[in-house]
Amino acid sequence: MGNAWLKYDEKETQTCMEFGKNYMEFISKCKTERVCVKESIEMAEKAGYRDFKEIISNGESLKAQDKIYYNMMNKSIVLMHLGNDPLEKGMNLLGAHVDSPRMDLKQRPLYEKDGLVYLDTHYYGGIKKYQWVTIPLALYGVICKKNGEVVEISIGDQETDPVFVVSDLLIHLASKQLQKSAAEVVEGENLNVTFGSIPVKEEDKETVKANILDLLKKKYNVEEEDFLSAEIEVVPAGKARSCGLDESMILGYGHDDRICAYPSLMAQLQMENVDRTCVTLLVDKEEIGSVGATGMQSRFFENFVAEVFYALGDYSEIKVRRALQNSHMLSSDVCAAHDPNYPEVTSDRNMGEFGHGLAICKYTGSRGKSGCNDASAEFMAVLRKLFDDNNVSWQTSELGKVDAGGGGTIAYIMGNYGMNVVDAGVPVHNMHSPAELCSKADIYEAYKGYIAFLKECK
Repeated sequence: MGNAWLKYDEKETQTCMEFGKNYMEFISKCKTERVCVKESIEMAEKAGYRDFKEIISNGESLKAQDKIYYNMMNKSIVLMHLGNDPLEKGMNLLGAHVDSPRMDLKQRPLYEKDGLVYLDTHYYGGIKKYQWVTIPLALYGVICKKNGEVVEISIGDQETDPVFVVSDLLIHLASKQLQKSAAEVVEGENLNVTFGSIPVKEEDKETVKANILDLLKKKYNVEEEDFLSAEIEVVPAGKARSCGLDESMILGYGHDDRICAYPSLMAQLQMENVDRTCVTLLVDKEEIGSVGATGMQSRFFENFVAEVFYALGDYSEIKVRRALQNSHMLSSDVCAAHDPNYPEVTSDRNMGEFGHGLAICKYTGSRGKSGCNDASAEFMAVLRKLFDDNNVSWQTSELGKVDAGGGGTIAYIMGNYGMNVVDAGVPVHNMHSPAELCSKADIYEAYKGYIAFLKECK
């Protein structure tokens, strides 16, 4: 369990770097859960996967080695490669989430104040609000009109696009602001995105807003009331970049948890002629408790498994229950990496480190392991052998010192089915910030570990 870079020869170093490059392209493009799902579908279809909804609408049946995907409201996706073994014997599951902390536009976001037009936001997930001011921002999402038309919004990441910003108080006038605690120095209600400043001559009031509405009409054919049925996310603008003089790391937005979603997806698409059914779940809403129809607490995955049994001509309620309980799962989620700048909150010998590979978290939670999935010792032993036999660099990790904080994943939700589940992901610095940091070696070793798990875990 030493540093993975030391075991690579020149060829594998290049392979690791190339994998990191491909991942950077993925997260630079896929900054929202909707874009992640859309891109995943394109990649899956190229690999031979078929839309399960089309299969069942055509009355087709399924058989071993079929590759299918299920799109849940364009925000979550299930990819399944059916194995030769009966589905009742269980699946090997990888589960990551594709939502990340951000700011969402409110339903009535557009307003003018003192000659400037702003977008009113509501932040999503756990963020340090002060990190989101004075940085270039982009807008992504959809505006759904009453006539059924869906307008896709993507502004801020193309070279010719404008960007947006949340302003901050200048240092010359910030003496009182600087006396506030970090939690209060920027209030949530003040995370307003600066959106425009040119007025029109014909209007008597809200002249800048009138100009912005005119531009929205011309460019996107939408009215102000269309924001009532829109989902638009405010995310950092710009691409992920290699970090460090040795280019060993990646700095970018959304590592939590797309840094686990991408290698999970790539591992799933590599599977051929499997005995045990392989599944990858890329889900929404983890950052706010896995709630709602597209979160892991929804029953959409359970319902999907039942539908698959039906399409196999082998449906029974007890078989669905057995398939879920007999499954094994890696909850592919990030963990906090040891940061030498902040040793006071890290647990000696029990924190993930950059370059040491896939990090297995036996439990997460907070304080007395509250809200965690505490994986069994037996399952940990199975994984130890599996990863060692496949030359996967891996390590163990916790979230930090006892009582220093806490957090959760989807692991405990899937554990409710009685299946073996453990968290296994990539260590990250700056988690939940607009620019998170990771090691290229760790994401590459995660990919290798996920392949070994899907192929060989029994």
